[in-house]
Amino acid sequence: MLSLLFLVIVLVGLKLLIDNSKKKTKTGTTTTTIIDEKTEQKLSKRVDAVKKIIARNSKYNSKTAFFIDMRIRSGKNRFFVYDLQNDKIVDKGLVAHGSGSETNIEGELKFSNVNNSLCTSLGKYYIGYSYNGDFGKAYKLYGLDKTNNNAFLRNIVLHKYSKVPYEEQDNPICLSYGCPMISERFFERIEKRIDTSEKQIVLDIYY
Repeated sequence: MLSLLFLVIVLVGLKLLIDNSKKKTKTGTTTTTIIDEKTEQKLSKRVDAVKKIIARNSKYNSKTAFFIDMRIRSGKNRFFVYDLQNDKIVDKGLVAHGSGSETNIEGELKFSNVNNSLCTSLGKYYIGYSYNGDFGKAYKLYGLDKTNNNAFLRNIVLHKYSKVPYEEQDNPICLSYGCPMISERFFERIEKRIDTSEKQIVLDIYY
């Protein structure tokens, strides 16, 4: 009886070790990759669509893509770094949306591709060259859909900002002028992925 109890304890311990190891990223940081079923299903559909684009054009990175779910509140992790080959989230962080996307309805956002709207634009982008702007290093974004094909002309870029928090919180975070804006610490990891990528990474912003 005691030996059976000992075996059960050992098996439970092994399961906990395996579960914890799955939360470790390649950089050694722990990410909570658990998302609700509806969010996961939506992400899966977006991943499939991005994979089709990548399959048609060899200039895009087939290993990594970025996804931003604007249905998730801004105080929660909604920027996902996705491993396309193993179909899993490998990193995540907070990201701000445009001030023009705010509405008077809690939890509801609006989107626009119009210049000076200060809105976030939905759709798929590819990440272009980096430059030093008002917030330091940033990356030009090129819209691939009708809903975001003015991104380059609108100067919509991926950049960092010191006032974007690193940790999740219950309150909304600061707003951008329409750019996907992330914390400095998260940006450090993102820029490493972009700069070491031999091909252009696709970013998908959806709602």
